[in-house]
Amino acid sequence: MDRAQRAKENFLKGYNCSQAVVLAFSDLTGLDEATLLRLASSFGGGIGRMRQTCGTLLGAFIVLGVLYGYDDPRAVQEKNDHYARVQEIAGIFKEQNGSIICRELLGALGTDTTPVAEERTAQYYKKRPCPELCYCSARAVEEYIKRHPLTDRKA
Repeated sequence: MDRAQRAKENFLKGYNCSQAVVLAFSDLTGLDEATLLRLASSFGGGIGRMRQTCGTLLGAFIVLGVLYGYDDPRAVQEKNDHYARVQEIAGIFKEQNGSIICRELLGALGTDTTPVAEERTAQYYKKRPCPELCYCSARAVEEYIKRHPLTDRKA
């Protein structure tokens, strides 16, 4: 199973959208799954169900940061390169889905910003695009990695 399909399946198992994506790349990050899941736990529902930036993209950005990010505050070129990488993935996602904003992607469902997560039922999954959005974000990262092998990054 490819990582995009894994991300979709992770969402269907009950992980939030951001967690579903990061978990699909856990073997590449060097971080244990529990840490990755905690890192991504705040970003489900477009950041804590506030319906802002799509949580699947935020998960993708976490993965990109772990795999390709910079850690030197003076590393201007690395910062610029990383921001370009993030914008590239966001642009692909927006082109494929019409928006990167959770509330816009959810339509009428995007008006509920209460901090209470809905019960995961068959009806919940049936009315949401989230499993496919998890797939889309993970696929974009997967393709990026193919074009920019991890062996190319600085240690």
